[in-house]
Amino acid sequence: MAAYPFQLLLKHILHYGVAWAPDQEIVYRDQVRYTYRDMAQRVLRLAGALRTLGVEKGTKVGVIEWDSHRYLEIYFAVPGIGAILHTINPRLAPEDLVYTMAHAEDEVLIFHEDFLPLVERVRPRLPSIRKYVLITDKAEKPEVKVDAEYEELLAGATPLDELPDLDENTQATLAYTTGTTGKPKGVYFSHRQLVLHTLVGGVTLAAFGNYGGLNKHDVYMPLTPMFHVHAWGLPYMATLFGLKQVYPGRYEPEMLLRLILGEKVTFSHCVPTILQMIVTAPAVQNLDLSRWKVIIGGARLSKGLALQATKLGIKVYAGYGMSETCPVLTIANLKPFMEDEWDEEKQLDWAIKTGFPVPLVHLKVVSPTGEEVAHDAHETGEIVVRAPWLTEGYYKEPERTEELWAGGWLHTGDVAHVDEYGYVQIVDRLKDVIKSGGEWIVSLELENLLSLHEGVQEAAVIGIPDEKWGERPLAIVVPREGYKERLTDEALKAHLTKFVEDGVITSWAVPDQYVFVDELPKTSVGKIDKKVLRSRHGAA
Repeated sequence: MAAYPFQLLLKHILHYGVAWAPDQEIVYRDQVRYTYRDMAQRVLRLAGALRTLGVEKGTKVGVIEWDSHRYLEIYFAVPGIGAILHTINPRLAPEDLVYTMAHAEDEVLIFHEDFLPLVERVRPRLPSIRKYVLITDKAEKPEVKVDAEYEELLAGATPLDELPDLDENTQATLAYTTGTTGKPKGVYFSHRQLVLHTLVGGVTLAAFGNYGGLNKHDVYMPLTPMFHVHAWGLPYMATLFGLKQVYPGRYEPEMLLRLILGEKVTFSHCVPTILQMIVTAPAVQNLDLSRWKVIIGGARLSKGLALQATKLGIKVYAGYGMSETCPVLTIANLKPFMEDEWDEEKQLDWAIKTGFPVPLVHLKVVSPTGEEVAHDAHETGEIVVRAPWLTEGYYKEPERTEELWAGGWLHTGDVAHVDEYGYVQIVDRLKDVIKSGGEWIVSLELENLLSLHEGVQEAAVIGIPDEKWGERPLAIVVPREGYKERLTDEALKAHLTKFVEDGVITSWAVPDQYVFVDELPKTSVGKIDKKVLRSRHGAA
């Protein structure tokens, strides 16, 4: 007899988590509490229900939902029957939202009641969608024209006996980048890619992770939206490990803190904006957050924000990836000698770096001629990568795909250097580097140094036109409470000059101009939107 050709499928992640921890809890806000065994049965019911709606292999199923137990069920049920899960970003501009759904050719849309006005607005322009499924947290279903309500759909469904066997290279998911330049671009991943990403991510966090890593005793709550690259893949890892999982729904500071404390959450991940929202919440100063480990990605974790979190007992470290990379590429796990020999401040300096490549990621930083830069924490170049879970291209965009994969390496567009220990530090995006008098000035380093001033809550640096030098840096700063009238250009210049004297930056990099604002514009996934800043201040 021939050997059984075992396929790497998402259903095997679910099977293991349920076998290991059938009675472990999954929690949604203060509304739902059930077990892994319950979740697995609901996945089979949802899979059966989707088939009654005509969902087949290759059917695109779009989802607009908050972080919830339902989204976790959808993570397994839709790809589990060979359909393609399109995780829709509801924060996109309506035009971009319509574009992504039409470009994906979604046929079924599952959406939360909160997004009903948005759905009604775009529905006439989406003829490919033939079935609408409503999600509501309310006991009574609202009066709205849909084909089914989620809970009623599951209750009336005949569950599958099991999820079918598939080829592991079957496409599982589709998502779109946030479109900071041009239209959003579609990236897609197979079962094989998602399983490998789950296994390597889990091994990395468990074996190498800081502060004890991710282990079977942890309580997991995502603070990166589940529509954004599978919430960085952590829900799949948490399910594999059989962890207690807590889903907060819409991100509201009071609810987040209540869940963190009440459910004893120990592990999360988020972008700096969410961490900033939590550490500046009025109630947080009186809370014990010492058991909470948080990985920060999506944008640079500044030392100023890291210090704020550390003072509250939160254990933070950084990770890096992109929508195109599924997403994890690096995590700032400390090597054993760093934990044994270095003091806490030096450890923090490495814990907030972009990080060390996770297993199976082949990462290089290369010059414009394609040569690898020296590992001296000084010479910079572009990060290029190879790994088994990178998107094969941009969906239905062959020319952009060729550019992404030029030379057989995925080009990230991130400028970085590498230190003697192999840790990567991103210093800018290629498109954000400030070219002044023939020299490069990197905005992320200036932002990090500005964050260390006691009066700075947030800072962004962009290049603005200069007749003599081509471009000069402009610092746009959000002052902390109590500093709005006191923070001045001169104070910030003096602050940055200290780092010039220490050799951290050159005097040339110190901005001549500063703008003080109440808040910085953010993209739909919480990153500082420099495209908006350039349009507002570029001619300053």
